[in-house]
Amino acid sequence: MIPGGRMNERNMRLMMKRMGMTTETLDDVEEVVIRRAQEEVVIEGAEVTVVTVQGVKTFQIVGNVTTRAKGSAPAGGVSTGAAPASPPASAGPPEEDVELVMEQAQVDHGTAVKALKEAGGEPAEAILRLLSQRKV
Repeated sequence: MIPGGRMNERNMRLMMKRMGMTTETLDDVEEVVIRRAQEEVVIEGAEVTVVTVQGVKTFQIVGNVTTRAKGSAPAGGVSTGAAPASPPASAGPPEEDVELVMEQAQVDHGTAVKALKEAGGEPAEAILRLLSQRKV
């Protein structure tokens, strides 16, 4: 592996396996609905990846995000309001990913955020990079 470079795919899979980490893609997902107190966040055309680390499942969801009032069905498939499809560039990586990296690599918040940015937002790669740096 080249320092600071991308990890070999085969080596990354082996390290993930040793850590008890698996990934799975859910097929044929039409939409994901997140119900909040006053609204529902609907992710249509969702691509869902399940990352399991030591028995704990984390869901990564990508798709078109809209919001609607809680309990209201979309009229003719049209949602009542729109939310941004992705967080603003300055928002940084999702907090769930940061927490996962912090827990698995046993690092502080700032180190986890930096590792996620360097790994292109991929938690597994960030964890593997941090763990491999520790062994040097």
